[in-house]
Amino acid sequence: MGRALLLGRLDGKVALITGGARGQGRSHALTFAREGAEVAVCDLAPEGSADALRSVPYPLASAEDLEETRRAVEALGRGCLAVRADVRSSAQMRGAAEQTVERFGKVDVLVANAGIESFGTAHELTEEQWDEMLAVNLTGVWKSCRAVIPHMIERGRGAILITSSIAGLKGLANQAHYCAAKHGVVGLMRSLAIELAPHGIRVNTVHPSSVDTPIIKNQAMYTLFSGGRLDATLDEVTSAFRDLNLLDTPWMEPEDISHAMVYLASDEARYVTGTTFTIDAGLMAK
Repeated sequence: MGRALLLGRLDGKVALITGGARGQGRSHALTFAREGAEVAVCDLAPEGSADALRSVPYPLASAEDLEETRRAVEALGRGCLAVRADVRSSAQMRGAAEQTVERFGKVDVLVANAGIESFGTAHELTEEQWDEMLAVNLTGVWKSCRAVIPHMIERGRGAILITSSIAGLKGLANQAHYCAAKHGVVGLMRSLAIELAPHGIRVNTVHPSSVDTPIIKNQAMYTLFSGGRLDATLDEVTSAFRDLNLLDTPWMEPEDISHAMVYLASDEARYVTGTTFTIDAGLMAK
């Protein structure tokens, strides 16, 4: 059904997508490619302990996942650059932006999508959990934006799309650090929208609720949704996910978020900036 909506709305555009190895990032890459964009994807894809995010309670995307995204985009007939880059590193993000410009000549769209999740009550979070969360989900977004903004200013156009969350619009128990980061990128977006509008650059945040990716389908999440059972299964907590929403679904597919990203990246949204775009199956209204 989703592919029938695709109309070549990104023909001629180049997008740089962080966290592009799997999940929403891969979906965005493929959807953008189907819409006519050339794509660069980057991800941490850790290869050693120096790269590790030790507070994350599920396996991170691998270098092979990143390569699979590249192969899938190229199979659609579009160019794809795949780069190992850590959003926590200004140098690596500048490198990813520079490689994208070298390969494709420009960056029209940044999708600042890379993010992590972990859990714990606010007073029991470790400093490592807090520091890694803010480093990736907030500071990493700023570093990603900073890497592409000078190029976009020079060209006098661009679109920056930041993946926030419904946790950027409301509080959630056991996720104070995640909510702080996701609220933080909303403030960042609003300031950037004001600063960059004179340069023809639009900035918006996108706010999904539960999406069918590894960030929700892991044992730590099942334990949280079961009230603390370490052996809880996906089947046992699916109804709890469904109960969050007005619409009859426990979670959305990554493509549901990708379609919103395409709209915000396209010329159809040429006057849309400074907004919080929610895709949540009615969770915020319930």
